[in-house]
Amino acid sequence: MAILIVDDIPVNLMLLEEILQEEGYADIYCARSGQEALEMLATTETAEAEERRVDLILMDVMMPGMDGIEACQRIKEQDGLRDIPVIMVTVRDDEEALAQAFAMGATDYIVKPVRELELLARVRAALRLKREIDQRKTRERELLELTRQMETINRSLMHMVPRDSLAVVDNRRYFDETLGREWNRSRREAAPLSLLMMDLDDFKKFNEAHGRDKGDECLRQVADAMNGVLKRAGDTGLRYDGDEFAIILANTPSEGALVVAHEFLEQMIALSISYEEGGICKFLTVSVGLATAEPSRGSDMQSLIIAADGARYLARVEGGNRIRVAHDCR
Repeated sequence: MAILIVDDIPVNLMLLEEILQEEGYADIYCARSGQEALEMLATTETAEAEERRVDLILMDVMMPGMDGIEACQRIKEQDGLRDIPVIMVTVRDDEEALAQAFAMGATDYIVKPVRELELLARVRAALRLKREIDQRKTRERELLELTRQMETINRSLMHMVPRDSLAVVDNRRYFDETLGREWNRSRREAAPLSLLMMDLDDFKKFNEAHGRDKGDECLRQVADAMNGVLKRAGDTGLRYDGDEFAIILANTPSEGALVVAHEFLEQMIALSISYEEGGICKFLTVSVGLATAEPSRGSDMQSLIIAADGARYLARVEGGNRIRVAHDCR
């Protein structure tokens, strides 16, 4: 593990470096000012310099220019450096300065003149702390990655459930669960969430003309067309109720959701599902309502559903085969 020694007096640098090298610490860097230490740490945090990553800093308190207290503060302000333990090296009457150093995030201190046994004991303790921090962060990253993988797998499994299923109750529960999960995720990530609510125009007349079996087959074709416009694994489309369908688009602003809505209308036209009314051949169309929210604490998921459903209703009473966009929900 690498150690950085910061001291403006060369003899102090040599003494500490010699003690550490004799103990077997090979990766030792030296800086003669707080500014030089910051510049060195900036280069060791780059991807190309991963092998030079610093695991412990021995920092003299009293230095010209930027002293050890200010240097410690600046180190702890940077995300990539915050976890590095900083041991302050001070004289016995530096109690006030030492208190300031601890307030800035210092981990420990060593009193001058440095005693070898004390130095090595405190260095070992600090490096042990750094190893534990690194191991914990590695476990957290692995857990986060595993959680993301599981969510991807779960979404994939849910997409394997036949979307043309007529078990409306199950799909409604799936809608509630999925929208609730995506709402919470969007709130955590401060990301937009869009919802499309759709129903078939004059589907009742289609059923009357062709019968229930043909009606069920029609719903299956619509479900296939809906799934055909979903491009990402996280996009979710399902039958909501009767001849109503819904699409949940996570991390999607209104503009992106509008593109999906237009593609769905085009797919419906391409299907050319026809029925006869009064001797006239008509084609089945769809009304689409779109609403987008940026979830935050105190906001209501139901407001998103109500807004999208209201826009859908407006599209239908205006004649159908169109999209209406609700005002953004907060």
